[in-house]
This record gives sequence, C-alpha cells and structure tokens, in this order.
Amino acid sequence: MKKLLFTLLIGCLLAACGKEAAPGPQVVAHRGYWKAKGSAQNSISSLQNAGRIGAYGSEFDVNLTADGQLVVNHDFTYHDRVIYESTLEALRDTSLRLKNGEIIPTIDEYLAASLEYPAMKLVYELKSKGDPEYEAKALPASVEAIRRHGVEDRVEFISFSLSACKEFAKLMPNCLVEYLGGELAPAEVKALGINGIDYHFSVFDKHPEWVAEAHELGMVVNVWTVDQEADIVRMLGLGCDHITTNEPELAARLIAEFVSNPNPAGKEVPPTK
Repeated sequence: MKKLLFTLLIGCLLAACGKEAAPGPQVVAHRGYWKAKGSAQNSISSLQNAGRIGAYGSEFDVNLTADGQLVVNHDFTYHDRVIYESTLEALRDTSLRLKNGEIIPTIDEYLAASLEYPAMKLVYELKSKGDPEYEAKALPASVEAIRRHGVEDRVEFISFSLSACKEFAKLMPNCLVEYLGGELAPAEVKALGINGIDYHFSVFDKHPEWVAEAHELGMVVNVWTVDQEADIVRMLGLGCDHITTNEPELAARLIAEFVSNPNPAGKEVPPTK
C-alpha cells in the first residue's frame, strides 16, 4: 500500500510539472521513460510510460532510412544494420527487436501513439551525420510527419547540427528549437535564430552564467542527461528550465522540493565528481 501511495504521489507531481502553466522546472524523460518495467529506449512503451507519469516531455531520436523513411532510434546503427544504408523493410525484419521485444518504431507510429497524451511535449532530436544531402531529406520529412499528425504545437526540436537547428527554426518558427552542442554562448546561438540551448550539465558547471544570460535573451534552457540527485539539485539551483533525465520520478520529487524550498538553510550541493 505504501509503495502504491508513493507511486501515485510521484505521478501527481510529474503531472503538475507536465502542465504548461505549471511553475518551476520541467521534467523531460530521456528516450522516454524506458527504465519502467517491460520497456526499452525509444520505444512506443517508453513514450507511453512518460505520458502515464505526466512528464512534461518525452525525448526521442530520429534517423532517416535509405528509402527516405523516419524511424525512432538513437544510434545510426540498429543491430548490425546502418540505418541510413538500410530500407525500412530491412529494419523491420521481425528477427530484429528492441530489448523489450518491440519492433523499431516509425515516426508515424510514434507520433500516433503520442496523441493519447496531448499535454506532453515531444522533444524531437534529429540525428545528423553532417551530410547536407541527408538533412535536405530528413528535415522536410520530419516537418511533414509532424503536420500530418497535427502535433505542431507540441514538438520541441533539438539537434547537435547547427544547420538542422537553423532550418527547423525557419520551417517551424513557432516551435522551440534547442542546440545541443555546448560550445556556443547563448548570444551566439540566439544570433542564429535558435531560441534555446540544451547542453550537458558539465557545460553549465563550466559556464553557470550561461543560464542567466540565456534567460536575459528570452531563451529556454534545457540540460542533459541529469540522473544523479546532486547534479539535478545543482542544475535546479542554476535555474535550468527543463531537466532531461533517465530518472524522471526522482527529478519530479527533487523539483517539488526545490519549488517549495529553493534555498534550504545549511544545505550544500556537492560538486560533480
């Protein structure tokens, strides 16, 4: 009974974080909530798990196949096959499965499943191999899929590719676009027409002033991938807007504590090891 009550409480906290008008930082489930029992990274179930616990957003990775189809997968390879050199049919071979037994999802399947959780943001990372021809196909295909499912108001784009971020900002100017690279100051990113940064927490440890600078420029600040309690607390203290994490329930609890008492007396935040 105690475990059930705790789970319900965490779900309520995450649901509060998931509402757009909610105060305080927001939780983004990294590659969905894949640590839940029976799930896998970038699977339909990980998306559904993030929705069930009320996460603000579910982050996922998108690759383009050789025949111009978009699939949800982190790496450029899936089992022994290079995605951009393989057809969708080859990748959907029933002998190739995610760790929980699901087949690699297409972007259409993923976005269709997301309709069950209309309050949850879809944090769309386009994987890019630095090939302009690849991006010239993947970018418009991404936008077409998003519009086809009517989720334009829910998508937030992230990418390590500056050119992809700039193009997404042009193609979908009402969407949040965040650069992942970490080497550029907020003003440099803003000058490119990109309205957010999403940097590893080690970058903000080195440049803590970048959070306030980004906010002064009207930018959104996301931080990845923050799983340890000390790191989450430190990023909350800096004022990051979104916490991307593999531990969304832990992050929700820490956010709730931070919102209720942002400066607990005598509590020191340990540095990153």
